[in-house]
Parts: sequence; structure tokens; C-alpha cells
Amino acid sequence: MTPWFEPVLRLVVATVLAAIVGYDREVRGKAAGIRTHVMIALGAAAFTLASLLGFPGADGSRVASGVVAGVGFLGAGVIFRGGQAGGVAGLTTAASIWVTAGIGLAVGCGQYVLAIALTVLATIVLRLPHLHD
Repeated sequence: MTPWFEPVLRLVVATVLAAIVGYDREVRGKAAGIRTHVMIALGAAAFTLASLLGFPGADGSRVASGVVAGVGFLGAGVIFRGGQAGGVAGLTTAASIWVTAGIGLAVGCGQYVLAIALTVLATIVLRLPHLHD
């Protein structure tokens, strides 16, 4: 049986890593900030942990695909028309929500290096300058 501290540690790591990604969105005044990103990563990690610990031997890929599909609906909620010149706005925030779910899934599976790499890469990409035509 898994000790109680391992699942709790995974939830804490998911929280910290998601907060790092969400911080960028927060300081830029985007629709989804730290709290949203943390809740998404926590949910993804919790569903992953519940699946792995509650249903030993079950196919974990089902949970992963369910999280990916479900988070897609959340991401769609931050995309809207009316950006610059009548375009679409919120795509980067929606993508960051999707990546944050990936971070939560990775941490939930105990893949800390993958989750940290995702966080570092996402943070770098979010800080790239926005180039205009």
C-alpha cells in the first residue's frame, strides 16, 4: 500500500508547478490565473491518483484521455471572439490550461522530471515576446 505522504506530496508538487504556469497568466491579467491553473492540475493529479490507487491494475490511459477531453471544454471557455481586429482571443491561456492538466497528470503518475520539464518549457514559451505582423 502506498504511504499517505506520497499522494499528498504529488498534490503539493502539482500545486507548486501549476502556480508557476498560472503566475504568468495572472500578471498579464488573463482570464485564467494562478487559482484556475492550480485547480486544474490538482484535479488532474487527483483523478490520476484515485485511478492508480483505487483501481490497481486498471487502464490508466482512460483517466488520462478523460482529463484531456474534459479540460478541452474548460479551455474552450476562455477562447472568445473579439480580440484584436475582430480575431480570436484567449488561445494561449487555453493552451496553458491544457498543458497544466498535463503537468497534473504527470505528477499524479509520479513522473516528476516530466512535470518539471513541462513547467519549465511552458514558462519559457509564455515569456517569449509576442510578435505582431
